[in-house]
Amino acid sequence: MATRTVSLIPGDGIGPEVTDSVRAVIEALDVGIEWEVVEAGEKVIEKEGTPLPEYVLESIRRNKVALKGPLTTPVGTGFRSVNVALRKELDLYANIRPSQSLPGIDLPYKDIDIIVFRENTEDLYAGVEHMVGRNAAESIKVITREGCERICRMAFEQSVAMGRRRITVVHKANIMKFTDGMFRDIFYEISRDYENRFEEIDDRIVDNMAMQLVIRPNEYDVLVCPNLYGDILSDLCAGLVGGLGVAPGANVGDGIALFEPVHGSAPKYAGQNRANPLATLLSAKNMLIYMGLQEDAERMQRAINEALASEKTRTRDLGGTAGTKEFTQAIIDNLR
Repeated sequence: MATRTVSLIPGDGIGPEVTDSVRAVIEALDVGIEWEVVEAGEKVIEKEGTPLPEYVLESIRRNKVALKGPLTTPVGTGFRSVNVALRKELDLYANIRPSQSLPGIDLPYKDIDIIVFRENTEDLYAGVEHMVGRNAAESIKVITREGCERICRMAFEQSVAMGRRRITVVHKANIMKFTDGMFRDIFYEISRDYENRFEEIDDRIVDNMAMQLVIRPNEYDVLVCPNLYGDILSDLCAGLVGGLGVAPGANVGDGIALFEPVHGSAPKYAGQNRANPLATLLSAKNMLIYMGLQEDAERMQRAINEALASEKTRTRDLGGTAGTKEFTQAIIDNLR
């Protein structure tokens, strides 16, 4: 088996614990992954003078694949967010957030399986804003043809590869006719190359989309969104399946991918064997799929499902009694 090196950023707070869980499960899977550990975040500021040292970026550029624990964004530094800086520096223009129902989690919604493709570099999150005098502030919404084309193309390509049946673009083009209008129009331009690959290709205005996801979420499959709407709706979708504690994420560019849990660093729970590693484990599972290790990813998912099925091996936030280490060991024991 060829060995593949993956950059690993343990993160802050509970980050080292949840990434240790992943390392143990991946080792048990025996898939030939070696980790290059690089530190970023709050813990390196005093030594490096920055929460994002250049060696972290160099490692990810070299290895092409990275797994990251949650990072604390320091107050009073030049970074709005270390996570945002990583995405911009590496041009990770697609944020991919799957939300899928899991066993053992008692929720009103069943059989949810939705993927959000969120444009990751533009829109209001480009941070182009300023004060206008003393009594007004202005933020500029930036949408480019290149940004629209590449997120829409990736969404269509990956959805076809996964055998998805419906793809929906989310917008507010009834009001923002130029910016959101362009995003919607480019989505439909690109859709012409895929018309025979989906049962339905359609669009929804964002406020209606939020309502639809609460009323009839099982009708939706893939959502393609500009940055701001994708941020909001991906959290809504996570809520349908149990919250951010079960929400994996991926930031993907051309030839580089960074996988990470969506939740924060939760420093008050660090070192207490209370952290739920599930979001990081699911992110790692999606990393295996990205690396072409589909069968191993399926083995990992089956083992996770078996651990979730029992109250004794679920973590406390999911209604169980297990700690981080016990949940991790149950997954390892369940690997086939």
